[in-house]
Amino acid sequence: MNAISSSLGYPNIGNKREWKQALEAFWAGKIEEGEFLSRMEEIRIGRLRRQSEAGIGLVPVGDFTFYDRVLDTSAMFGLIPARFGYQDGPVTNDLYFAMARGRKDATACEMTKWFNTNYHYIVPELQHAEAKLVRNYPLEAYLEAKEKLGLQAKPVLIGPFTFLKLSKGYTAGEFDGWIAKLVPLYGRVLAELRDAGAEWVQIDEPSVTGELEAADWKRLETIYSELAAAAPELKLMLQTYFDAPADYAALTALPVAGIGLDFVHDRGVNLQALLSGGYPSGRVLGAGIIDGRGIWRTDLAKALALVEKIASVVPADRLHIQPSCSLLHVPVSLSGETGLPEGLRGALAGADEKLEELTLLTAAAAFGTAGLGDPQLAGAERIRDGLAANRAALEALEALPERHNAAVREEAKRLAAARTFRSSSFSDRRPVQQKKWQLPFLPTTTIGSFPQTAEVRSARARWRKGELPDDAYEAFIREEIAKWISVQENIGIDVLVHGEFERTDMVEFFGEKLEGFAFTRGGWVQSYGSRCVKPPVIYGDVQLTKPMTVKETVYAQSLTSHPVKGMLTGPVTILNWSFVRHDLPRTEVAFQIALALRKEVEALESAGIGMIQVDEPALREGLPLKKSLWPEELEAAVDAFRLVTTGVQDETQIHTHMCYCEFSDIIDTIRDLDADVISIETSRSHGELIHSFEENTYGKGIGLGVYDIHSPRVPSTEEMIAMIERSLRNLDPELFWINPDCGLKTRGREETEASLAHMVAAAREVRARRSAIQQA
Repeated sequence: MNAISSSLGYPNIGNKREWKQALEAFWAGKIEEGEFLSRMEEIRIGRLRRQSEAGIGLVPVGDFTFYDRVLDTSAMFGLIPARFGYQDGPVTNDLYFAMARGRKDATACEMTKWFNTNYHYIVPELQHAEAKLVRNYPLEAYLEAKEKLGLQAKPVLIGPFTFLKLSKGYTAGEFDGWIAKLVPLYGRVLAELRDAGAEWVQIDEPSVTGELEAADWKRLETIYSELAAAAPELKLMLQTYFDAPADYAALTALPVAGIGLDFVHDRGVNLQALLSGGYPSGRVLGAGIIDGRGIWRTDLAKALALVEKIASVVPADRLHIQPSCSLLHVPVSLSGETGLPEGLRGALAGADEKLEELTLLTAAAAFGTAGLGDPQLAGAERIRDGLAANRAALEALEALPERHNAAVREEAKRLAAARTFRSSSFSDRRPVQQKKWQLPFLPTTTIGSFPQTAEVRSARARWRKGELPDDAYEAFIREEIAKWISVQENIGIDVLVHGEFERTDMVEFFGEKLEGFAFTRGGWVQSYGSRCVKPPVIYGDVQLTKPMTVKETVYAQSLTSHPVKGMLTGPVTILNWSFVRHDLPRTEVAFQIALALRKEVEALESAGIGMIQVDEPALREGLPLKKSLWPEELEAAVDAFRLVTTGVQDETQIHTHMCYCEFSDIIDTIRDLDADVISIETSRSHGELIHSFEENTYGKGIGLGVYDIHSPRVPSTEEMIAMIERSLRNLDPELFWINPDCGLKTRGREETEASLAHMVAAAREVRARRSAIQQA
């Protein structure tokens, strides 16, 4: 027998983002629930059919979701926070979406990054929850595939160990108790799948690629011994990804039918462990050979050589050749991107193209390198042609002149080696800035963007199509800027922003103005919920040729006596939110971006903009899963940020912004950035972040987001006052800023104005209370 191809997951969103459109229409009340469910079924069946027709041997089911797979798991086991009033029975769609998005009487569940990706999951809350199996989602997905398509699919679940590691609301001492509660329920799910005829079940346990303690491996042994006993006829594939397991020997000793390993993002560790430590006889190995996170075509010759090395240890009939992780992280397809340079277009691969690569690689592995050279073997010619086309596409990419700008490379390397610092310390800069800006106690500001209304999106689309002349479009943008400068002044915000109406996306906008970037028309990927992003493609050397943000920022500043912040996206975020060339080290690309942004900062300062925000919401995002590997990566991130910001005068105030992350994990790094003010996206987990300040001091300006912009609800002034007062018990009041927790691009105008008015009222009330206390 030969190896078979297997997929680990597929994008939810549809070729034309049909999934997003259905969700948002349902939320807006434009379609009834019946139509919503019908549309979702059509999308779900279509993606299964696409994978099956591509020739994939094991097609996953249960990876499709209405919002998030972790949230699905919470709903499957009835783990609903008490504030939502849940009693019993299957979770309704209204309740499901309320957990994700909030409702008037209940705040949304916390949202955070899925390991080191830009995908966000909904954090399970276990306090006061009673686990029970209320609905077997994987079983429903398996039966649907069998009934609708006659497909013997592979159900996929998030494993109990990873699910608990991602959850909150329990103490370390309660972890084993939760294992005891959940594992029997997982066992019931598996037994019902077995009874329905399932053969393989994929259980995702990416947490095992982090740094685990000895007790964790004993827990995993307990978990999988119980699961294997619950459905002994079922074949369990324990799937890992994003890195190598922390303990290869302990992982391969677990009682499962197969183990999936990532041979792309493992730094070579998995292959070395396999070759030196062997592999248990009788077990299947899921070999992650195709990159599930990048959009570059696989070098199939190298991939075939890797498969042959693996096959020297694991026989072909026990190999599943698969992507390194779910294809959720790449666009559905890039085959229709005719607007790109030919040398670039032919080197790109979305999910569908990766499935084609997977089937070609699996077929090539059946012949082997030697067999493919035999002109007499039937079928070999087609595979040889496919491999030759692959090689030609990669050579055409490498030949592009944009990938070989020696001047940019040399300047970036020189500046990176020198390391840069502000000319004065924060304690010396602060009085200079206070004298210049004369800001009140608890100054208010926003993070940068304001609502991208239908009118804004329509004007941009018409301009891009050539239907709206440049001067008319510029006039429209100026009208929006003027409107929102007025709104901010009327509300009473202290430090203003221009609103970013000319920007489609905080990374795409900059990439379009920098050399070395390319942009797809339909390369969308899911970020959270229905929010999709279209990451730029960094394929060449990066440089700035003219200012990117000066015109709009200077215009906004001309309309008001309040300071207006210049708004830039930082080098690490641009790097992490792009598809990055893989022929250079990522740190080298980051320094090229930083050099370009440094020149933009110089242009803003020269134009009279004295507050400049360089956002780094993805600072922590790309870090390895093992903390022992962090120091070098974090040092490079700090150096890149400081390369952008440290050339300014003392009176120029540098701001930055960060999204959901474990702040305490990187507080030393955040200090080293040496920004004058940092704002952090924390409203869904405000208590946890405040707790981190009880153990870690931070002596620079800081704004902890006082309301959640990802929810449509308008928080009350009283809620915000409570958040501010709690924060001030742990932070220096003189350094504290008041702001939303992120940009307001996705919100509506009315809710935005109402929320900001409440925010300013809260700040004024706290100011008044503090003033009264001081006077007393």
